[in-house]
Order: sequence, then C-alpha cells, then structure tokens
Amino acid sequence: MTAIALSPRVEVATSRRVSRALVRRLPAVSRSLLGLTFAFAGLNGFLNFMPQPTPGSLPKGAMDFFVALMQTGYMLQLIAGTQLLAGALLLVNRYVPLALALLAPVIVNIVAFHAFLLPAGAVIAAIVFVLELHLAITYRASYRAMLVARVPLEAR
Repeated sequence: MTAIALSPRVEVATSRRVSRALVRRLPAVSRSLLGLTFAFAGLNGFLNFMPQPTPGSLPKGAMDFFVALMQTGYMLQLIAGTQLLAGALLLVNRYVPLALALLAPVIVNIVAFHAFLLPAGAVIAAIVFVLELHLAITYRASYRAMLVARVPLEAR
C-alpha cells in the first residue's frame, strides 16, 4: 500500500475545513450536553430515580443547606422545575437565551455549593459552568437589550 503525499497547501485547507466544521457544531454540542444534564437533573427532582445522599455521606454544611432547601416546602420543586423546563428548551433548540438566563442563577449556586461546601463535585460544576459560559457568549447578541444601562421610554 502506498501513501499519498498531500501538498502543504492541501493539508492546511483540509485542516481549516475540519476546524470550521467543528466550530460550527460546537454550540449544538454544548447546548445538547447542557440540556441533557439539566433535563435529567430536573426529572430526578420529581421522580427520584437517582439515590439520595445519606445523612453521613455529606459534610455538615452541605447537609444543612440541603435540609434548609427541603424544609421550605417549595424550593427543591422550583429548582427541579426550572432545570427541567430550561433543559427541555435547550434540547429542542427553542428560546435558548431564555433557558440560559433561567439556568444562570442555578449554575452559580451549583458552583458556589461545590466551591464552599462539597469540593468533590467541583469538576462537574466547572464543566457545566464552561458550557453555560460558552453558550452565553455564542448567544450574546440576544442579551444586548437586557444589558443596556438606560432605556429611553418610547412615546405611546
């Protein structure tokens, strides 16, 4: 079998084509991963198909935080519903900027929880944060109207 030698110009053009194709698909991959993660977590909040941590398996601060959320009577369901809704929106590629805005405070809380209370899950929290950040940058044009310091009132 003989190897076909490509000229450097052809190799560079092929390399550029491959990297452009990868960059073009990266937002869809990020959106799908984030959507699956939060749809799964939201469903788990309602159906409890993943095992719950036992009282001795978490540090005291993490357990106290979880118990406080449970004792409100509504917060865990609200978080699960938000995760499920936003995850579904990401998966079906509808209202993606809204889904990212809904997930932003949830992700900040996940990162803070793992940074201060349970460092064991910090890697997954960082991955979720990077996916959110990548998608927020990708959809940054959608947030311009929200980030205007002063909005003039239009005449009615």
